[in-house]
Amino acid sequence: MRKVRHVLGISGGKDSAALAIYMKDNYPEIDIEYYTADTGKELDETYKLIDNLEVYLGKKIIRLTGASNSPELPFDHFLKMYGGYLPSSNARWCTKNLKLVPFEKFVGNDPVVSYVGIRGDEDREGYISKKSNIQSIFPFRKNIWSEDVVNKLLANSNISACVELYLTLQQHSKSERYIEILKTPLTTSFSQSQKLNQLLDLGVKEFNQLVFAFLRTSQYPLANEERFPLVNNEDVLIRQDIFDILETSGVGVPQYYKEIKFEINGKTSSYARSRSGCFFCFYQQKIEWVWLYEQHNELFQKAMEYEKDGYTWIQDESLYDLSKPERIRQIKEEYIKRTDRKNKQSPYLLDILSEAEGEGCASCFI
Repeated sequence: MRKVRHVLGISGGKDSAALAIYMKDNYPEIDIEYYTADTGKELDETYKLIDNLEVYLGKKIIRLTGASNSPELPFDHFLKMYGGYLPSSNARWCTKNLKLVPFEKFVGNDPVVSYVGIRGDEDREGYISKKSNIQSIFPFRKNIWSEDVVNKLLANSNISACVELYLTLQQHSKSERYIEILKTPLTTSFSQSQKLNQLLDLGVKEFNQLVFAFLRTSQYPLANEERFPLVNNEDVLIRQDIFDILETSGVGVPQYYKEIKFEINGKTSSYARSRSGCFFCFYQQKIEWVWLYEQHNELFQKAMEYEKDGYTWIQDESLYDLSKPERIRQIKEEYIKRTDRKNKQSPYLLDILSEAEGEGCASCFI
């Protein structure tokens, strides 16, 4: 059997940092390699978080960089290669060159288990590599397994083999019902999601044991492991749990998540940054660009300098236009109206920010 590498990417955000702490505290027997993909354009708070984590983990966080032989910072190197064409949601060359390529070069062809900090209260899958030697695990979720694994396990063509495999495992009080669900084929009226949730409701550990037994017969990296401690994991961690882990560990919550109050037309609100990553990330909302302008003006000016030859970070507006006083006032007014509506649904500012335009590209958070 080949030695399996266990890796965990630190994006600079709250979830990956909390996951690193969680894994060290709960699964110290797993020898995890921690890494971060450094674009050279992160906020200072990101580097501070990484430094704090290294102290807590007692282990170096490996810095990965794209264009490592270039005299320029990674982002600037590739920007020049792309002729000044700024990345966007439709052309995420930054994700590929600054995150994915360095990561896949780092792991090479070794069998790798990659731990991803998607929370139990998030409805997204996260990054799954197309390389067969990389397998993603999601410790914060009720279902720790990636979608591709579940697809294969619960496929109609695999029902008989799945039942036979389950019968080789230690049975529990709900085994009869468990087998009944396993034997039920997927149809338009019984989706894979329904089948998965019914099995998990009958027993998370039992489902994990079944999946691991299945993986042992596969070509996935975990086929090389005799045991996997997370099979017994039943934790489901949500946003507040993440903040609690960061605070109680002493690592701390990155400062850019801290709400800062502002007042406009007699109304008070607050803003913050909803994600880690480059300070000029094109996934930012306009209120976050205003936050950058007012809280890190020197970085806003640098971001504005990149806008040349008609290329802008925001599809319908330049940063020069966005930074005009009347435009900032308008953005804040619109933001207050939106938060007033959203506050009735969620008390968390970060929920309001993420709901408006999404979490961004999951690959940035591997």
